[in-house]
Amino acid sequence: MASKNNSSSSSAGKQTLPVNPPFFYGWIIVLIGGLGAFFSGPGQTFTFSVFIDAYIKDFSASRTVISSIYSAATLCAGFTLFLIGRLIDKKGQRFIAAAVGTMLGIACFWNSMLLGPIMMFIGFYMLRLFGQGSMTLVPNTLVPQWFDKQRGRALSFMTLGILISAAALPPVNLYLIETWGWRFAWQFWGVLLLILFVPLAIIFIRNKPEDVGLLPDNAGKGVEQAEAAAASAKKRKASSWSIKEAVRSRQFWFALLCAAVPALINTGIMIHLFSILGEKGIDRTVIAFLLSLMPIAGFIFTLAAGFIVEKLPVHHLYAVSFLLNAGTLVLLIYAQQIWLIVIYIILWGIFDGTTKICNNIIWPNYFGLENLGKLKSMATTTVVIGSALGPLPFGMAFDHFGRYNEILWIMMILPLAASVLALLSPPPVKKE
Repeated sequence: MASKNNSSSSSAGKQTLPVNPPFFYGWIIVLIGGLGAFFSGPGQTFTFSVFIDAYIKDFSASRTVISSIYSAATLCAGFTLFLIGRLIDKKGQRFIAAAVGTMLGIACFWNSMLLGPIMMFIGFYMLRLFGQGSMTLVPNTLVPQWFDKQRGRALSFMTLGILISAAALPPVNLYLIETWGWRFAWQFWGVLLLILFVPLAIIFIRNKPEDVGLLPDNAGKGVEQAEAAAASAKKRKASSWSIKEAVRSRQFWFALLCAAVPALINTGIMIHLFSILGEKGIDRTVIAFLLSLMPIAGFIFTLAAGFIVEKLPVHHLYAVSFLLNAGTLVLLIYAQQIWLIVIYIILWGIFDGTTKICNNIIWPNYFGLENLGKLKSMATTTVVIGSALGPLPFGMAFDHFGRYNEILWIMMILPLAASVLALLSPPPVKKE
């Protein structure tokens, strides 16, 4: 029934589907979106944290210098990410996914040829703009177009891509670096991006279900699909907020601040995790394994969170997750035994997965889909800026105090404040 529905609707829309599966085509979109999230990995902090010691050794630079270059490049990437959001709304996710995947592949090859701080800054900038920023922005604006009532679960399945990436890349990169060197490791990911992700994005991505005569969630069975798709597109436009309307609501600003907090804290801890846990006497190989355990631990709860936000207010779940984050920081300060650190990693994974789902779903649910690229790019810019600001205070605190406890206590203020902001952010009401 679904296959017949997809086939007939394809001819009714402006575009055709590359395949006619016996299920809703939106789930193929989720799969490609998850693949895009996975391939954001080369631009993510969990990748950089494995490379930083090799950079310190080869370039005879301090941890603070490398962290400063990384933070500055990340900050610049954050301020230019809004351009990608505008292009998504104008050109569509299919074109931008292929372009961004190509540029990230080029960035990987550039980073394999680093010779000094200037090349390093340019390389880090490209990785953060096209990796952490754009390769997560594209699927986060694509998947919500295809789902409405099932948006939470669709985003949770898509988010598994980044969790798998966070689990797989640290040990893979550590193996590649120790076996063939850090330059080869970057080349490895550049090749995969260009020969795997980019062709799949071009072949399978379609920007909206209405473009191929379908409806979100595969709704409207048994009715005239072309008319229903046109009505759905009209409803989509009417329910969407303009940028000017969104920025006048407190929910917009509270959501931005809530998006920045986990990025700032997680990036600071992730980059310095080898140093933080090394102080506790843990071997580098074990730390790489623990980095992989974090996303695995959050795997099941991320799936659960996607279903939960379809039933419960997203801002309530958001608030609870920030309280959990504050508790994990206390645990990290006092944990000395390996089993306590494992518990910390598990709770960190649950917090990370939950906040990703909440941040991904709050923007389309609160402000609609028509300007989602611009709105989500602002949120992603805030995330990138937060991740830029995170590593430096951790590095400075270590250089000054010789340990990380002081900065962890200071950082605890942020999730507590974010929990209050989340509770004060129910869904806004659009004025007619």
